[in-house]
Amino acid sequence: MIRFGIIGTNFITDWFIDTINQLDDAEVTALYSRTESRAKEYAESHSIIHTFTSLEEMAQSDVIDAIYIASPNSLHAEQSILFMQHGKHVLCEKPLASNVREVTRMVEVAKENQVVLLEALRNLFMPNFERIQQAMERIAPVRRGVFNKSQYSSRYDLYKQGENPNTFNPAFSNGSLMDLGVYLLGPALKLFGQPNDIQASGVKLESGVDGSGTVILSYDDLDVIIMHSKIHATSTPSEIIGEKGRIVIDDIATCDEVRLELRDGTSEIISEVQNAPMSYEIEAFVRAIEARVSETIVHSANDMIRLADVMTTVRKQVGVHYPADT
Repeated sequence: MIRFGIIGTNFITDWFIDTINQLDDAEVTALYSRTESRAKEYAESHSIIHTFTSLEEMAQSDVIDAIYIASPNSLHAEQSILFMQHGKHVLCEKPLASNVREVTRMVEVAKENQVVLLEALRNLFMPNFERIQQAMERIAPVRRGVFNKSQYSSRYDLYKQGENPNTFNPAFSNGSLMDLGVYLLGPALKLFGQPNDIQASGVKLESGVDGSGTVILSYDDLDVIIMHSKIHATSTPSEIIGEKGRIVIDDIATCDEVRLELRDGTSEIISEVQNAPMSYEIEAFVRAIEARVSETIVHSANDMIRLADVMTTVRKQVGVHYPADT
């Protein structure tokens, strides 16, 4: 049984706890919050035994084997490194850190302390993403990918009213690319590998983060177009287009429905009904710990570094700079 601690008391940690409660080989035994009152309140509502208001004390404790980090992006690296240095395995929300320098250091610390570090990029672990990979042979050769994830953020109205919510605050290493674009770049790099060239553009808000953006990844015989936004919405699906047909994905972040359409006019649903979205990444993380391996095959250390490297390059081209970059 893997005992998890959690950092964060928000809707994401609610999802995490609900998912853990459905699994047989994991449980949540502790949580951290900055205030004792909030820690006690949240722990009672989820039947969590131990609470901490000190990350150092939590990392040193013997009541957890692993930590799930759902704090602001700018804190991911520091918190992950702290827990790994105390021998705790780390499952950290996407994006893994603010930039490739931080991610590289996190990977180094994981290896030094022989613990598992995994970026919780859920769509890579879903059964339907594996079906997408398998179906690509049926439409080969692939010539284009078009990945889209655009949704209007409720926080954007607050931003336009003069407030500075975390979602659009560079101090927290946020913005559209970090929040939504990662769901697109992760699968693109997994499916097609390192691109020959990266061209990025975007809408940079006055706060300093990107509200939306477009990325073109160029390869020898295909290109991949990435479109992400938190300031406008679209229901346009994602597509992988080959000479023999195309794969249509309703939402690349969840891969709930995937349709294969061949050039001969035939069409079929190739997706299956999936469990709770977070269950697959959690199970992969737990299996890696139990097998005493340092990484998962689905999203390896090199994969995490490559993704962070591409995202850092994209931000530089758009002109988005975080305090964590200095």
